[in-house]
Amino acid sequence: MAQSVLSRRAQDVVDAGSDNPMWDVMKDAWDASTNPNGYVNVGVAENTLMHDELLKFINKKLELPAKYLTYNDGGSGSSRLKAAIAAFLDRHLKPVKPLEPSHVIATNGVSSAVEHVAWSFADPGEGILLGRPYYGMFIPDISLRSRSPVVPVSFGEHDPLSIESVDKYEEALLEFHRTTGKKVKALMLAHPHNPLGRCYPKEVLVKLMRLCQKYQIHFVSDEIYALSVFENTVDKYPPPVKFESALSIDLTGIIDPRLVHVLWGMSKDFGANGIRLGVIISQANRDFHMAMTGPSLYSFASGITDHLTSLLLEDFDFTDRYIQQNQKLLSESYAYTANYLKDHGIEYATGCNAAFFVWMNLGKRYRELHPETECENVGEQVMQHLLQKKVFLASGFLFGSEKDGWFRLVFTQGHEFLTLALERIVAALEG
Repeated sequence: MAQSVLSRRAQDVVDAGSDNPMWDVMKDAWDASTNPNGYVNVGVAENTLMHDELLKFINKKLELPAKYLTYNDGGSGSSRLKAAIAAFLDRHLKPVKPLEPSHVIATNGVSSAVEHVAWSFADPGEGILLGRPYYGMFIPDISLRSRSPVVPVSFGEHDPLSIESVDKYEEALLEFHRTTGKKVKALMLAHPHNPLGRCYPKEVLVKLMRLCQKYQIHFVSDEIYALSVFENTVDKYPPPVKFESALSIDLTGIIDPRLVHVLWGMSKDFGANGIRLGVIISQANRDFHMAMTGPSLYSFASGITDHLTSLLLEDFDFTDRYIQQNQKLLSESYAYTANYLKDHGIEYATGCNAAFFVWMNLGKRYRELHPETECENVGEQVMQHLLQKKVFLASGFLFGSEKDGWFRLVFTQGHEFLTLALERIVAALEG
């Protein structure tokens, strides 16, 4: 075998390969007229429900000033953008301490924001806590280049969003230190949760913050779905919890404010993954902001993105209407999906009131339909049937699911597309 001409870390990625077919699926996307035999993709977290409204605004408003063809105010975003973000999130996240532009670092997406906080808070080999199931791409975002391992937290029969779950984080932290001799340096939270589609109760956030204070580790709340909350009209257990941002908690007597950071972005709440604009909010850690001055060059949002995002977030009349309508459509789409799954005997995790997902147990239904099946890994078998039917879901295996056979379905792709996906899922289970 020829000697590698790559760095060790790059060669490690090549050797590891990838079990995730997502990128191949995205290159062969279904289209009713141009590619009817393509994949129906309900595995990637995109929301197309409000695309028409967003495009009307963009195509009417976008006129680019010349300064956005320059480096403008640097890699962490223009002064105008930071002011727009601060004012917009101040309006919606209700922070105890009003947001200022100096609290904000803009990036070209929240993936870059996650990587920045991992790089800033943990040295190679030091761990970052992440509860299961988790957003699958957290793993490379946190670890791929920082070389800081994710420390997965298992909950057994406990609800991952319950007050009892906090003790499991501490157990995982202590076990990591015992077995590696390394420290845990941060706790990463998806709030609202991805893939469970629920919000953490305030008392759980506070207890997690107290845990972080005890061990002097950073508390990072990824709130990329903060405004994608909705009324669940279908199932009421567990009782829906209202979203409350980590910024809205008075940290006095709970945690050193320098340890608290919040992430947000345009990808989800505005259905605009392609705009590539993420946000890190750190209100009390000036050293972190200084440390980001150089690396922000590598996550520099384009001038067009900077200008467009400023235009959008400055227009409170438009954004208020947009958010309200989006939440209504989310509620309707979730109800349709949940009822469809019930009608076809598919178990799913109930109580959703945020984000784009249904977390569902296709493995159980597959075994019911095929009692002769004796495979150990039913999730992998179901995934192969799904791909054969040209429908793509996110595998629970890649999301750290503690139980086999679970998948994440994205219900925010429009009624025709969603119906086709659900029909193909049922056909895959029956086939």
